[in-house]
Amino acid sequence: MNPSPNTPLAGNRVWPAVSVIMPVLNEERHLAEAVGGILGQEYAGELELVLAIGPSRDRTQEIAEKLAADDPRIVIVPNPTGRTPQGLNAAIKASQYSIVVRVDGHSLLPPDYVRAAVETLEETGADNVGGIMAAEGVTPFEKAVARAMTSKIGIGNAPFHTGGGAGEADTVYLGSFRRSALERVGGYDETFVRAQDWEMNHRIRQTGGKVWFTPRMHVTYRPRPNIRALAKQFFHTGRWRRVVGREHQGTLNLRYLAPPIAVVAIVAGVVVGAVGFWPAWILPGGYAAAVILGSVPTGRGLPASAWLRLPIVYATMHLSWGLGFLLSPPSLGRSRET
Repeated sequence: MNPSPNTPLAGNRVWPAVSVIMPVLNEERHLAEAVGGILGQEYAGELELVLAIGPSRDRTQEIAEKLAADDPRIVIVPNPTGRTPQGLNAAIKASQYSIVVRVDGHSLLPPDYVRAAVETLEETGADNVGGIMAAEGVTPFEKAVARAMTSKIGIGNAPFHTGGGAGEADTVYLGSFRRSALERVGGYDETFVRAQDWEMNHRIRQTGGKVWFTPRMHVTYRPRPNIRALAKQFFHTGRWRRVVGREHQGTLNLRYLAPPIAVVAIVAGVVVGAVGFWPAWILPGGYAAAVILGSVPTGRGLPASAWLRLPIVYATMHLSWGLGFLLSPPSLGRSRET
């Protein structure tokens, strides 16, 4: 590799220039901290940050403009729709370097994140690499959600949630891409308001690319603060995951089908049990018992106030996701519904 003006040498090592892209909407509380974590990366190569700002209802635009005025590495582009895939594509178009690192407006990156991403891309030859979505809560409810999101009972066996050894994966959290891969697949599909990461990674793999998980990369994730917000998040995730399944045949497995199956079984058990066939109550009762018993080992180390909330969090995640999947309309995605 021949060094260019944008690829400084650190010792004998050439570090490629990196574009960090961030779609931002209503991030007044977290934006300055997130941007500080990016600009403070311990990385010897050139780095730029492209913020795609949506029509926020708070001071996000004002904060972003001040940050850009203070640091020439920050570029601001508009995202009139406020939707994530449109913002990502706008930021990609405005960025200039061969490696593109996606982050969110409330992401908290460790200082070595970009360096780990670049090293992993080079070592593995992958088109996209990502690490662990390290959920951390503050309140008892958030701590319960964080524990559920790192448990196989709560979220399945996806490595970026539960951890594990490095290796090829179906998808990763956020993602650090080779620009050539983004160009090969035409960027993010803007019809996917949710699940755009999974859908993008599927197309990368379908076109011969490699998606790689590494536990070296951690991103601190702040869980939803209450049960209503959590239910809404998982309901919409379930809706859009079914769209991915419709658009890409063969991508649904038992992990994704378990929540809707549980919802159908529970509803059937309640209805049949209510009309007098008492054995049917085994279905909802068995689910409740499994969630409660599963909370015992997975809740170890949590404060009692968080541990007591864990069964409710598990049930909210499972049933909201399952309902979203079952109620996902055939027109979703094609009509750009939200």
